[in-house]
Amino acid sequence: MIENKTKYTEFIKTEAKRLGFLSCGISKAQFLEEEAPRLEAWLNKNMHGEMRYMENHFDKRLDPTLLVEDSKSLVSLLLNYFPSEIQNENAYKLSKYAYGTDYHFVIKDKLKELLSAIQDEIGEVNGRAFVDSAPVLDKAWAAKSGLGWIGKHSNLLSQKTGSFYFIAELIIDLELDYDTPTTDHCGTCTACIDACPTEAITEPYVVDGSKCISYFTIELKDNIPSEFKGKFDDWMFGCDVCQDVCPWNRFSKPHNEPLFNPHPELLSMTKNDWEEITEDTFRKVFKKSAVKRTKFSGLQRNIKFLKH
Repeated sequence: MIENKTKYTEFIKTEAKRLGFLSCGISKAQFLEEEAPRLEAWLNKNMHGEMRYMENHFDKRLDPTLLVEDSKSLVSLLLNYFPSEIQNENAYKLSKYAYGTDYHFVIKDKLKELLSAIQDEIGEVNGRAFVDSAPVLDKAWAAKSGLGWIGKHSNLLSQKTGSFYFIAELIIDLELDYDTPTTDHCGTCTACIDACPTEAITEPYVVDGSKCISYFTIELKDNIPSEFKGKFDDWMFGCDVCQDVCPWNRFSKPHNEPLFNPHPELLSMTKNDWEEITEDTFRKVFKKSAVKRTKFSGLQRNIKFLKH
């Protein structure tokens, strides 16, 4: 049986690589004891702002066996999205993860393929695929699986590839060989804390979500509070500042996923183009993009906030 466990583990990691994942780590599906008090404290301090959904399914967020019956293993996967080119310098900025096709679709397809490859090879394996659309603590599991450590900006970091990647999971009812966590390599560096335009990183490893530019430009449905005027550094959808300044991202290499390539018009658009964007152009440029989450009206609100 132990031989099988190792064989299955190797098979899953090889398949993940074939499907284009950057890396794959595996943890035992069990209650996340260390994260429980941290998550509770973060919610109690209201650091999730209007993101009320963060309060739901508290137990499920910490225990994968409540999401998938009889689950034994949690397979964490990273998919690179670092672009080879970035936007025009004179433009309102878009988080790099939103340049191409919405990652939910891209990753879901890859995960389905991975799960069916596992079932074809091993037989009856039950499981579910997750791409940050369910109550799973992605970063905590990826760190537990040895794929990196959680940096002071609260993103997962790896020495080889920095932090510009998506995290996804398969939770399955199959016992496998488990990986061990890696060590923290942030050291005394405070680049992300010093650079955050809205001072959202309140202390090392703690981000007040309700002060984050990504929260204001994507999640918040009301008007952006006026005290943040002039502090957005031209970010109109999401924000990459804490990742851009991180020394580990010197090692980011461009992705090779054609679906993550931006619409040809996107990179050349100037501030003026963004200010005059029509709903038709918005639909064309962001046809399958994550930017649709904020809707045309939301993007207009963000641009207006930056402009005045």
